[in-house]
Amino acid sequence: MKRIIITSLIGIKILTTTPLILPLLPQRSYAQTSNYQTQNLEKLLEIAWQQRREYQYQESIETFKQAVTIARKNKDREKEADANLGLGVNYYIIGKGQEALNFYNEALMIFREVGDISGVATTLNNVGAVYRSIGQPQKALEYFQQALPIMAEVGDRSREASTLNNIGAVYRSIGQLQEALVYYQQALPIRQEVGDRSGVAITLNNIGQVYSSIGQPQKALEFYQQALSIRQEVGDRPGEAATLNNIGGVYDSIGQAQKALEYLQQALLILQEVGDISGVATTLNNIGAVYYSIDKILKALEYYQQALPILQEVGDISGVAAIFNNIGLVYDSISQPQKALNYYQQALPILQEVGDRSGVAITLNNIGQVYSSIGQPQKALSYYQHALLIMQQVGNRSGVATTLNNIGQVYSSIGQPQKALSYYQQALSIRQEVGDRSGVAITLNNISQVYNSIGQPQKALSYYQQALPILQKVGDRSGVATTLNNIGVVYQNIDEPQKALEYYQQALPILQEVGDRSGVATTLNNIGVVYRDKNQSEKAIENLEKSVEITLEMRGGLKKEYRKAFLEDNERTTIALIDLLIEQNKPDAAWQWYNRVTTFDLADYTRLIDAKVKNPEAQKLINQWQQNNQQLQALYGKIEDEWTPQLSQQVNQLQAESSQLAENITYKYPEVAELFEYKPKDIKKLKANIAPDTVLIQPAFLRDSIAIFFVTRDKPILVKKNPVDIKEFDGILTEYRAQLENPIADDYDVNQEKLYDYLIRPIKAEIAAYSPKQLAIIPTGKLRYIPFETLFDNQANQYLLEKYPIHYLTRISGKRKPESKNTKPLKALAFGNPQPTNIELPGAEAEARIIAEMLSSKYYIREEATLARFQNESLGVPLVHLATHGCFQKGGCPNVGLEENTILFANDKTFHIRDAALLGLENTDLIVLSACQTAMKADSNGEEIAGVAYLFERSGADAVIASLWNVEDDTTKEIMVKFYQYLQQGMTKVEALRQAKLSYAREYVHPFYWSPLILIGN
Repeated sequence: MKRIIITSLIGIKILTTTPLILPLLPQRSYAQTSNYQTQNLEKLLEIAWQQRREYQYQESIETFKQAVTIARKNKDREKEADANLGLGVNYYIIGKGQEALNFYNEALMIFREVGDISGVATTLNNVGAVYRSIGQPQKALEYFQQALPIMAEVGDRSREASTLNNIGAVYRSIGQLQEALVYYQQALPIRQEVGDRSGVAITLNNIGQVYSSIGQPQKALEFYQQALSIRQEVGDRPGEAATLNNIGGVYDSIGQAQKALEYLQQALLILQEVGDISGVATTLNNIGAVYYSIDKILKALEYYQQALPILQEVGDISGVAAIFNNIGLVYDSISQPQKALNYYQQALPILQEVGDRSGVAITLNNIGQVYSSIGQPQKALSYYQHALLIMQQVGNRSGVATTLNNIGQVYSSIGQPQKALSYYQQALSIRQEVGDRSGVAITLNNISQVYNSIGQPQKALSYYQQALPILQKVGDRSGVATTLNNIGVVYQNIDEPQKALEYYQQALPILQEVGDRSGVATTLNNIGVVYRDKNQSEKAIENLEKSVEITLEMRGGLKKEYRKAFLEDNERTTIALIDLLIEQNKPDAAWQWYNRVTTFDLADYTRLIDAKVKNPEAQKLINQWQQNNQQLQALYGKIEDEWTPQLSQQVNQLQAESSQLAENITYKYPEVAELFEYKPKDIKKLKANIAPDTVLIQPAFLRDSIAIFFVTRDKPILVKKNPVDIKEFDGILTEYRAQLENPIADDYDVNQEKLYDYLIRPIKAEIAAYSPKQLAIIPTGKLRYIPFETLFDNQANQYLLEKYPIHYLTRISGKRKPESKNTKPLKALAFGNPQPTNIELPGAEAEARIIAEMLSSKYYIREEATLARFQNESLGVPLVHLATHGCFQKGGCPNVGLEENTILFANDKTFHIRDAALLGLENTDLIVLSACQTAMKADSNGEEIAGVAYLFERSGADAVIASLWNVEDDTTKEIMVKFYQYLQQGMTKVEALRQAKLSYAREYVHPFYWSPLILIGN
């Protein structure tokens, strides 16, 4: 199982509280005149500059504006220029580049007019700073290059050094890092020569940034530490905070998040003390970025949301756009692509307005990433291409490389490896040219992945072997381990298992040390597969079981971009484990694990939708368990930063406490036990919960076969493997489901027979020998959308339904109430056709009325079918019948205006199934959802329909009847009326539904009409 190192998005991340390019201030002495008005003006200018130094930018702007008015009145052109310069500086600092340019240009014109060449040079420098900040580096260089000879001509060495520093900063921003270093190294001796200690610190800081960018973190730290010492000596508190921010950035980049946070917290404290609220916001943003990098997404969001109002308050609209981008990244990470797009689309016009073309390109990149992640590669490419053009126009070489890399990833994902390679090679060339060693290693890894995927393993190895020493040099331990794992995969693919094992065993301790549990699970899986192929089955099983353990524990808390790949890895590991256990003739163990994973799928689903439990004491303990787990995640984060024996002991202790708490909750509140199932249950207990005279059938998809488990309460577990092309089988399922939903499809019979042959015929003789009263099916994946009743035995010329009653289970539950025939009159509570609604259900209305009248029970229709009545009157009623709109499909049901997992009641009130446990359904035998929508999406595994039933079962209901697709509500009404008639005759639920369906199977040939309603549960 490969783990791919991919490039990060070019997220806007503020890494310093001091701008890389500082605006120069006029060097004036205003105390040499006796003119009263002039003295007032000079005093006003002094106040304005002092306000700026104290971060009172709006106040400073107002004072400078007063000064401009007075200077014009006095016809004092030089001071008018100074005031305009001050306005430009303030607007630059708060991120309003265009306003800054307007005032600088006014100042520049006046300075030229009065012959103040020092003022001209200062203003040219500051105009360059604005163009740099709004993503126009070439224009910035033009202005800096104009300022530089003037500084030299007037002998202003200090400002000459500042301009050299600023030119270096521009080259750094466009990825020309060696050129940047040349200018910084010219600026440094000048600043040392003139004794400008603060300037020396700034340049040392900037040199540190170059070394950080080219993947030399230790050198970067050396320069930052020198800068920090000087700034502390000269009492430059804001500068000290800026360097602390940058040191934090380095530690974040080399995976030492805890150290990064320590430095950032020091910076934050200083900035709060000196009252630099803009710097405070910047540092809050950076702390958020660190939490984001270690997958503590909600913590990151918390810090971003603290930074946002501060930046809005000081009017820093560029900073606001940066935060919008970062919040967008958070929402993209937690599977909320629409929210992510909303934030990116708020950032984009701001960046366009201020003329920040690099920022625009970054945001376009981020939007492209969202579209890539939701399966719209063409849209993603459109945004990436737009971003690429801007990056090329502004000369941002690093941005060009990252965007080329992202385009390569899209082409790789849509099966165009040659195009992917072309873009990766372009990205690699630029990253090598600008000295971005980390970026080089990332792209080398990506190229390796492509070559491995197209069957060129030697080329893949060549690129991995180039990436490995780079990652070792830059100190990226996680990247080293990932690359070692990937090299192992290549050796495994070329049938060199011993070499593969050597690389996996090098990767494993590093992954354990840095706390990368996902990587540990992947590598354990790979080791297990090697041992399997070497016929060392016990070692293989041991490693595969450990891998599945970790994936089950971890999967709920993963970031979105890892979750899909992680679940695929989990599935492959589970398949490998179960396949091996079957091969080793261990059907009990194979079934235990499969049942456990099936149950965990459902428990995971309930956690994902935040399902409640009824008992408030149990809920309190569950909340405590969740808090323990959050603390555990925090400790794992610390271990990732720096492993110590003490931390390891803390983790083990808290893990033990968390497990003990889960056991206590399970013991005290068995109704919520399945939320905490991390260990396979005792096989005897599982089998004891199967109903008497029942055959349980559970298909499991393996690598190249379907395993069919045949389980009863009193016989040994039997498993049969049926060879099949899994992709072909998936196609049959998809096609058959579409045929079932289409009442005019006339070729469904071929697939009915194929599915019978795949799923039932291998165990047909065993079923007949056992002579069960009913079949219980535990379907997984897309099988959850297929009614097994419709499978057709062409040899016996009958549907499976004609031979046996069939019901479905979500899993083998830890508890079971025995089914008994009805001995007392049935009572129901029915709801039908709640209004107003945009799609009427007249058949459902009649259905609710007829059923209630038949059972002498209550019913509510139209405006009376309210949510309050459902919540208040369901308690203690054996049968609850909901002939209402409901939605149990991904993405909601726009045709009826419902979100997913909701049921509609009168006046547009909806009930979310996560609250099912609060209804008090312990005495409820059956809940019927006869008019709800489900649909099989291409990426769905059927968890919606199973999850609905599971939640109602957990809330106390014995069983649920639900519809797999929409059918005419008159037909549904007729089947449901028959069902209740058979119940009144004393039949069990499963037999009653069978007979009701058979009545219409004979009348309506197409299963569209008679088969969508299925019974799930007891």
